[in-house]
Amino acid sequence: MGNIEKKVAVVLGGAKGIGLAISQRLATEGAITWFTSRRDEELETAKSKIAGTALPLRADVSQKSELSRIMQTIAEKSGQIDILVINAGISEYATLEEIDEPHFDKTFGLNVRSPVFALQAALPLLKPGSSVVLIGSIADVIGTPGYGVYSASKAALRSFARTWTRELAGQGIRVNVVAPGPVDTDMMAAVSDEVRKGLTSAIPLGRMARPEEVANAAFFLASDESSYIAGAEICIDGGMTQV
Repeated sequence: MGNIEKKVAVVLGGAKGIGLAISQRLATEGAITWFTSRRDEELETAKSKIAGTALPLRADVSQKSELSRIMQTIAEKSGQIDILVINAGISEYATLEEIDEPHFDKTFGLNVRSPVFALQAALPLLKPGSSVVLIGSIADVIGTPGYGVYSASKAALRSFARTWTRELAGQGIRVNVVAPGPVDTDMMAAVSDEVRKGLTSAIPLGRMARPEEVANAAFFLASDESSYIAGAEICIDGGMTQV
């Protein structure tokens, strides 16, 4: 598959779950991999699990000032970014009657506002041939009771990928989306057997994705193997939204 050795990768939200799997895959393939978390303990644990060059950055990526700070650090240490993966996000339950301003603002702040200003801050460091991978969700095309705000935020991210593709293609920068369905992360392990059974029954392949399978798709879009793919969404959902 595509060679990313010595390329500079940045994974926002790259210390646990899907983000950690992506950081691991990119670093294993030889990329100099910066990854973020708000928590020092998560960064330390993640670094111990990543083989290759892994560079932790503590940051609250929901804050524009923090995004500017870490991009300045990357500029000083690495000089450029070849791969930008925007994974940080949040999903919280609230029905229409329960949605309040803090819930809405928190979800859109991290899932929509943060990617906008993250890409804006990274843009001066992205050189021709670079790849931006947005971690979305199949929630952008399905209606799940109690997750309307989350789903809308992921639909907004999908829309941005289309616009940014038009705006950045002339600079040689590709933007694509990886949209996972249910993924068997530590967070999902905490749900009841009944919930797990309900989710897997809707998946033609009969199981949830492994984080590594989402990372495989992110790696493909990050590499030159996907050099003619732009503005696309790859669903990693076992056929859940496809058939």
